[in-house]
Amino acid sequence: MKRVGIRDVARHAGVSMSSVSNALNKPERVSDEIVQRVRTAVDELGYVPLQAAQQLRIGRSGLLGMTVINITNPFFADLVSGAEDAAGAGVRVLVGNSDDDEDKEREYFRLFERVQVEGALVSPFGEAGERLARQLARSIPVVLVDRVDDEGVLDSVSFDDVAGGRMAAEHLISLGRTRLTFLGAREEVRQVRERLEGVRQAVEAHPRVSLDLMWSHRTTSERGIAMGARIAELPEDERPDGVVTTNDHLACGVVHGLLRAGVRVPEDVAVVGYDDIEFAAVAAVPLTSVRQPARDMGRAAGVRLMQLISGEAQASGHAIRFEPELSVRASTVGYR
Repeated sequence: MKRVGIRDVARHAGVSMSSVSNALNKPERVSDEIVQRVRTAVDELGYVPLQAAQQLRIGRSGLLGMTVINITNPFFADLVSGAEDAAGAGVRVLVGNSDDDEDKEREYFRLFERVQVEGALVSPFGEAGERLARQLARSIPVVLVDRVDDEGVLDSVSFDDVAGGRMAAEHLISLGRTRLTFLGAREEVRQVRERLEGVRQAVEAHPRVSLDLMWSHRTTSERGIAMGARIAELPEDERPDGVVTTNDHLACGVVHGLLRAGVRVPEDVAVVGYDDIEFAAVAAVPLTSVRQPARDMGRAAGVRLMQLISGEAQASGHAIRFEPELSVRASTVGYR
């Protein structure tokens, strides 16, 4: 179906195109009769003004861009909600899910430039995403989310993942667990590397504690179930008695896979998740998890971006870092 344009409205109302424009945008310049005729034509034809034309008229788009690594993870959904809180009335957040794909991430950055977003919040996938974000920052304000800029150019809001990984492992060690396994996603993701680094720091401080690694390309509940089943198949003296995962989806799946195979949680294997999403507290076995205040992080990033857009602040590599907390539940300590 052909899109209804301003020429169609003018013809239907029996007025000039300039009269239509004035009636819609500056009604004081035309008579009340023309305004009414144009409004009637708009309603009857279903005319919708082009966003691009509106942007040119008011000099701004009212849009922020935001990319996240995996929108199916509630952590990233909460980041977006926080950013929307900060954006306020009249500003909308255009969200792109890169889905762990650098090519998709690049396409979203191009889209942001085409629709002329006023600024962007970027949770980059890998080092390439960070470089692309710096390129984007040449034309619009950019704030990194859940990542610190190595070069100190971009402002950022992040989380101390090394401390989070260390906290998870130290909790298991404090419970007497000595055979730990780290279940991670792709190691090129910096957050994963930093969480593993924290786990290693805790293990290295306790000579009697060992650490094994298991990797998965995806960190879904389904993958967690499969990995839990793999752990359950190991001989009892080789099976880990403590598991740290890179997110709660994976952890909940691991718990399910272990239980289905007859391995008790936490008596045989204690499991710690990461993010502390809402579901963690109400899972069949409530999940101990490293809490990231995702909505607060998204809100802080959004506030900083709005300051950059308004000129209230200048990009300076300003870094805001949130600290971890551990929500202890039945997956490590049982029901008390």
